[in-house]
Amino acid sequence: MSQNQKTFELNTGAHIPAIGLGTWQDEDAQEAAVLQALQTGYRHIDTARCYGTEAAVGRAIKQSGVPRNEIFVTSKLWNNKHHPEDVGAALQQTLESLRLEYLDLFLMHWPVAFKRGDDMFPSDENGNLITDDIDYLDTYRAMEALVTTGKVKAIGISNFSKKEAQRVIENAEIIPAVHQMELHPWLQQIDFVKFHKEKGVHVTQYSPFGNQNEIYGGREDHGQLVNDKNLVEIGKKYGKTSNQVALAWGIHHGRSVIPKSKSPERIAQNFDIAFKLEDEDVHKIDKLDKKLRFNDSSQDFGYELFTDLDGKVK
Repeated sequence: MSQNQKTFELNTGAHIPAIGLGTWQDEDAQEAAVLQALQTGYRHIDTARCYGTEAAVGRAIKQSGVPRNEIFVTSKLWNNKHHPEDVGAALQQTLESLRLEYLDLFLMHWPVAFKRGDDMFPSDENGNLITDDIDYLDTYRAMEALVTTGKVKAIGISNFSKKEAQRVIENAEIIPAVHQMELHPWLQQIDFVKFHKEKGVHVTQYSPFGNQNEIYGGREDHGQLVNDKNLVEIGKKYGKTSNQVALAWGIHHGRSVIPKSKSPERIAQNFDIAFKLEDEDVHKIDKLDKKLRFNDSSQDFGYELFTDLDGKVK
């Protein structure tokens, strides 16, 4: 099976496509981007309530003519809907926005709860986010209850620390099918990845090219991962770009990757990874780990994230 059509089996028995399209940012461009991706051959689309792109994703799926059962759709529960009583209604809102009967995967976006209500970023008069004291375990249990409704095929987590992930796994009736996290050649989280393998939890890599945005917390400029000379060099060997190499590396290690793009050329290029990296090249990339995390919202959220993981911004 070609790399770009490859799938990984989840602990539910379902299969998640190795490559998907991330739909964060640029709400207006997402309908065209998702339609382009589905026409290119992508069968895995990743969205989230807080991206504001669910409706656009839903329109594109409808237009594409691709049968629903051929597309793996992921969305995420936002932090203002962590109260167990709000979880079911939040899923329903997501399904209505997407115009779908069910999700293939529903993730808890972050382990931190915001104040209940419809404000995505509730803040006080000084502009500080208002968090809420809701245990993510209670939220997760409410998500477990959704599986029996048929409205979600699988549930999982995103952006959890090892301690938090372990606590969910130890107390869950349904082990998370997936943990979606920042992962790329500059942040490889080797021990954490191994932990997931042992627990039977699939890892999906977001920001598989590092991050093109400013680093949270004003860390020094490290340049862009896609310009890493090692990746560029390896790419030349296969007639591929550094982006394609970074994606092939993630898939080689058994993880799904969800690059985001709104450019038709880049969408097609990211899907064109039907090549296999030779072991020596995989080993070269394995040595590029800088433990460099680009996405750390601890300061913005008023909650210490990733406390026991590589790349924690001190």
